[in-house]
Amino acid sequence: MIKRFLCTAVLALGVIAAPARFAAQGEPVQLISSNGVKPAVQALALPAEAAIAHPLAMQFNTTVSLRQRIAAGESFDVAILTAEAIDALIKEGKIVARSRADVGSVGIGVGVRAGAPKPDIRTVDAMKRTLLNAKSITYAQDGASRQYIEKMVNELGIAESVKPKTLLRQGSDASNASVASGEAELVITLTSEIMPAPGVELVGPLPAKFQNVVRFAAGVSVNAKNADAANALVKFLSSPKVAPTFKAKGIQTAN
Repeated sequence: MIKRFLCTAVLALGVIAAPARFAAQGEPVQLISSNGVKPAVQALALPAEAAIAHPLAMQFNTTVSLRQRIAAGESFDVAILTAEAIDALIKEGKIVARSRADVGSVGIGVGVRAGAPKPDIRTVDAMKRTLLNAKSITYAQDGASRQYIEKMVNELGIAESVKPKTLLRQGSDASNASVASGEAELVITLTSEIMPAPGVELVGPLPAKFQNVVRFAAGVSVNAKNADAANALVKFLSSPKVAPTFKAKGIQTAN
């Protein structure tokens, strides 16, 4: 009798615990997304599936890499990339213009190995000293923030000093891993990419003089297999209801 009761209870809990999965029984929506919004998109996966009644098949990479794959003919339903990339894909006829929606924006920050002393980066002079004193620096060679990082180094007049100790990595995950392992002392990338990185701690944002905000937008492929579900996903990810999740992951929204 007790065994039968426990089995019934477990089955009941199973049904209650996974309503989103049972609701999302349609064809998967293929979502490709920039690493800059990865933490928030991953956190919203289950409620998104419930909202559009379709499972998600998600892939994350840098905007540069994903654009190359799109250019090579890779299929997708929804893309979340830098706003500039989404606008370019609209002009190229690869994303439906009316589907475009702003998702959020992220600033650039500095990270160190968890537990390591946090350097002073609050002012221009402090940032310069920190970069000169660091034994090694890393950032993503194809990351959205690279152009701003190198502009900062050039404006500080320390490009030649920093170059020999700079480790360029493929994507922010690899850059963060270099810091977590002790291979690199500092990582410079989007703050939303540093915050969830295992073994890495955010020091803070770049000084205001060098700070640049990277904006992200979403759009539906002109060849989306299920345009209704794809549009519903973009609407969900750009709605006010998900703004708290984005903000908790270091991504600012207009909502």
